[in-house]
Amino acid sequence: MNGGLASVFPQETGRGAQVAQAIPLGETIATEKQDMTKQPIQEMDLRASVMLLLLAAVWGGSFFFGEIALSEVPPLTITLHRVIWAVPILVLIVLFKGLSIPRTPRVWGAYLVMGALNNAIPFSLIFWGQTQIDSGLASILNATTAMFAAVVAGVLLKDEPLTPKKIAGAALGILGVAFIMGPSALTEFNPSNLAQLAILGATLSYALAGVWGRTALSDQPPLVNALGMLIGSTVLMIPIVLMLDGPPNFALSVGVWAALLGMAALSTALAYVLYFAILARTGAANLLLVTLLIPPFAIGLGVTFLGEKLEPNAWIGFAIIALGFAVTDGRLFSSFSKRKSQQAE
Repeated sequence: MNGGLASVFPQETGRGAQVAQAIPLGETIATEKQDMTKQPIQEMDLRASVMLLLLAAVWGGSFFFGEIALSEVPPLTITLHRVIWAVPILVLIVLFKGLSIPRTPRVWGAYLVMGALNNAIPFSLIFWGQTQIDSGLASILNATTAMFAAVVAGVLLKDEPLTPKKIAGAALGILGVAFIMGPSALTEFNPSNLAQLAILGATLSYALAGVWGRTALSDQPPLVNALGMLIGSTVLMIPIVLMLDGPPNFALSVGVWAALLGMAALSTALAYVLYFAILARTGAANLLLVTLLIPPFAIGLGVTFLGEKLEPNAWIGFAIIALGFAVTDGRLFSSFSKRKSQQAE
């Protein structure tokens, strides 16, 4: 989501993965520049596994933080808080690493577009959606990003073939969403259905951001892209918030401030650092696994601290979406086929 990830898709070259073409989206990984099943899968060591779980926790936590913040802050203003407080943290990290910040109008224009597609639009849609549905359900719907992004990239990018596997994965994702929303979505108006559609709109925005990043920002360092994207979304959100929500109210409770700063520092700035560290250590294919780890963390936090409870259809829908991800990713079925052929020999 509201959290998401992957705008300029990673391109691996073995253990020392080249990450110059990778950039986080929201709280999910969109897709890969190359078919994961055609790349060697690196082994996950203990450190990488711990970092992957931590990344899933901070991204899953963004839905939890959003639910708390919504008790006192409107959705658009929450989006502004999330991006604006993450900027100085990433500035310090970029300066510490000695990276150069681009100055050309072309790059900064691309950052404005990326900030809109990858932060301003999807974050706002998801936070608004959470005014109508629980955080756990929002995280499940957000998990469809990986499958839908694969299809969008296949349609819009010449070097991303739209394979039957990607189409089948997206179809299963749609089936899972339909199961969650239920037949009433076609016969009667329900604010919760509209909220679910808003979150699906966020996943589409993430997917378009992935394509835009691939075409416009693949020549820039990933952390600099992350910083530029956040600055771009901040520039866009300030006038929108002032116009629609009015000046932000800073007289907030301690809990809400903790949620807003946690969202910016942990679910955004720290998440980007973790993302690139995992990518370099264990590769993009393994990093994709975080997509299925985010909802359990979001659901667990919502149930434990917010008293949320998911209906059975949400759990079944999540299982169908997870199956769609497995089909899109391909490794599970490839491993099963290889094992069967070895047994036959």
